[in-house]
Formats: sequence, C-alpha cells, structure tokens
Amino acid sequence: MDRSNEVIEKYAKDKEVRIGAKSQTKFWFGYKKFNSVDMQSGMINSVKVTIANVTDDNEEAIKSILPSQGAVTGDKGFVGAIPVIEQNNCHSMIILKNNMRQKNKDKDKFITKLRSPFESVFSKQEKRTRYKGKDKNQAAEFLYAIAFNFRRLLVLETPAKMA
Repeated sequence: MDRSNEVIEKYAKDKEVRIGAKSQTKFWFGYKKFNSVDMQSGMINSVKVTIANVTDDNEEAIKSILPSQGAVTGDKGFVGAIPVIEQNNCHSMIILKNNMRQKNKDKDKFITKLRSPFESVFSKQEKRTRYKGKDKNQAAEFLYAIAFNFRRLLVLETPAKMA
C-alpha cells in the first residue's frame, strides 16, 4: 500500500492524492472527508479533508471536527478514536467492532437508529473530488457545507402546515 502511494506521487497530476482502502478489496484514489453534523438541527458543523490513506481514527482529523461537548456517534471505523473523543470532554457513542469484549449489541442498535436520520447528510454528497490539491477540495467542501446548511435552514424555518 505504501509503495503504491509513493509511485502515485511520480505519475499523478495531483501530487497530494493517495490511495485509500475501505477493506481488502475496496480501494479509491483521492481524498477523504470528515464531517461533523449537529443532531438537533441536522446542519453540518465542520468539515475536514485529508488524503485518502488517513484512517478514520486519525487524531488530528478527529480533533478538528469534534464538538466542544456532547455525544459523538460514528461507525466501527472510529473505534480507535474513542480515547481522543473522551479526552475532549465528549461522550463516545461509537459502534464497537464485533470482536470487542465490551460490545453491547442492544446499545449498537440504539446508536444505529440514532444515527440513521443523519446518514442522509452524507448520502446526498458528491463522492468524487473536483479539484487538484487538498486545500482546494477543503474549500469546496466548506462551501458545500454552507450551501447545505442554508437549504437545511429553510426546512427548519418553514412553519408546520395546519390541516
């Protein structure tokens, strides 16, 4: 994996781009995006773009999107970030991996149901990057988050229709 990323620097037009892996057979070429979404309003709080080979539990990326307090939910990829989350005065509600001793399936079902309404924030976003360079993609994602929040604000501010 590391050798592949060294070769990419020599041949890719975008010198910052890297190969990321979701599993043994699922790879992508590009960048990775970390989002923080407010669970009360459904608005995006913060966005961080990193190179693709940065793992989900990367301390710098996690710290940049953590709220100042409250609960933090996430999938199994964020298990390694639990200590970072707890050190920053937040409560970890990360789904634990199946081989972990303290795994509680009922708690994980609850967390999954809690997270599900906000997965739409991520499903509607473009999966591909448009620009060369991490900084340009960071700026594009920041602007996307602003536009998303304005659209979300319209939904939140619309008075309920009376029947």
